[in-house]
Amino acid sequence: MKIKALVEQGKKVGIEIDVNGVIKCRGRICVPDVPELKNMILEEGHRSNLSIHPGLQRCTKI
Repeated sequence: MKIKALVEQGKKVGIEIDVNGVIKCRGRICVPDVPELKNMILEEGHRSNLSIHPGLQRCTKI
């Protein structure tokens, strides 16, 4: 991963890797462009009692 290598070398400003290995850009978590992973995150968010918002079907069509 090119970005991870740049961050570890201290060359990529605005992007950090926390102690758990999570890559963040300006404090926001970066999710890899893997459709299955993105769908899992959306489904979990909609199943939670603290839902991000209702309507998974509508959200995945956007």
